[in-house]
Parts: sequence; C-alpha cells; structure tokens
Amino acid sequence: MNLLFRSLIFALALAAPASAASFKTVVIDAGHGGRDNGGSYGKVYEKWLALDTALRVERKLKAKGFRTVMTRRSDVFIPLSGRAKLGNRYANSIFISIHYNFTWKKNVSGLETFYCSSASKPLAEAVQRGMLKRVKSVNRGVKYARYYVIRHSKNPAILVEGGFVSNSRERGRTKEGWYREAISNGIVDGVVSFKKTAKGSW
Repeated sequence: MNLLFRSLIFALALAAPASAASFKTVVIDAGHGGRDNGGSYGKVYEKWLALDTALRVERKLKAKGFRTVMTRRSDVFIPLSGRAKLGNRYANSIFISIHYNFTWKKNVSGLETFYCSSASKPLAEAVQRGMLKRVKSVNRGVKYARYYVIRHSKNPAILVEGGFVSNSRERGRTKEGWYREAISNGIVDGVVSFKKTAKGSW
C-alpha cells in the first residue's frame, strides 16, 4: 500500500464520523393519503394516524433545532416515487416514513421498524428503542425489508409501524392523542440518539 493511498484511507476514516453525525435535515413521510387510506377499521384510517404522528414529530424535531421536510401536510395522495425523490433532494438528511399496521390476524399487536441498507439499521434500532421506552407494547423488532421508499433512498431511511389498527386494544390506543404523542416522542428520541452515536458515512 503506497503512502498516498494510506493517507487517503486515514483521512476518510477521520472524516466519516463527523459526516454521519452532521445531518440536520429529517425528511418525514406520513404514509398513505388521499385515495389511499392505508390500513383501516371502521372509521379509523391509517392515513390520518400517520399524518397526525408525522406533524407531532416535525414540531418536536424543529424545537430541537433540526430542519424538517414533510412529504405531505394534508390528506393528499403522493406516489411512492415522489416521496423517495423528495427525500433524495437533501443529501445531508435521514428519511423516516411513518405508518400504522394492519393484518387479518386480529390478535397481532406491537411496534416494528424496517430498514433496507446497512447505514439505516442503526437508525431503525435507535427509533425502535425510543418508541418502546415511551409506549408499553410488544417489541416486534427491527427488520430488513425492501419497501419502495426506503429501498430507493440514498440516505439512511426507515419505515416505522406504530401499532396495529386491526387489533382492537391497539386500535383504541392509536385513536388517543396521548398514544400518538408518545410514539412521536419515541421517534424523536431515536433520531437524537442516532445523531449522537452515528458512525461511518453514507
């Protein structure tokens, strides 16, 4: 290994942690919207739960000095490609897509967070821990998945599932403001924790 190459590797190693921890922009994606209700049961629509939670996350992150970008602020339909493209406009950012879960198995409940790239896994772990500290719930874990918005992100990106609208007990909680407030606090806690401990570069 020649001296120039060794110097380059050393310089990159020194610069990497600062690069990873220096993000100031959080792109917040409220899942579904418009003609796409997402998971629903009766008059409980995922699109509304996701938007309300996303707006709470935005407000809290701004208060902590982060720059925020919302993919939607109202009940509008935005294609998955449009969400991913918006996130990729901001090079020094992370992307968080907020959802609530649904399954035909009515007894299933809990929180889970998905990632697609290795750079995104620490963010997913931090947010999952944050939510579980704020809400007593089943830990369904941090999982790899190829959902469009996180698969096409050039930056660390995760997809959060804040509970099951298909589960009667959890659906009742998602309808309560305190619960969505707790989920949003957990997401913000995770972002702050990730920023403090992030290493490597993307």
